[in-house]
Amino acid sequence: MTAETTGEITGETRENRLKRLRMRSMRRGTKEMDIILVRYTDARLDTMTATELDAYEALLDEYDPDLYQWISGQRPAPEELRPLIAEIAKVAANG
Repeated sequence: MTAETTGEITGETRENRLKRLRMRSMRRGTKEMDIILVRYTDARLDTMTATELDAYEALLDEYDPDLYQWISGQRPAPEELRPLIAEIAKVAANG
């Protein structure tokens, strides 16, 4: 295993993981979340640490309506997701 892999179990390279996360970000099911998450991945994905990528990947398992309400401030996000949700909202607001 090289430094480029993300874990012993999957053996997935960082490059493949980033591609997979980009695809998951752009094929959400709602256009609003596609736009918001693609903007975020364009701005941040390449510089994220493995731990940050893990958190982002877990976030992608959430339902779009919940994500949209959290990011738009309509409902408070769960405590453990608040820093990441705030960062996504900031990127979305700055265009």
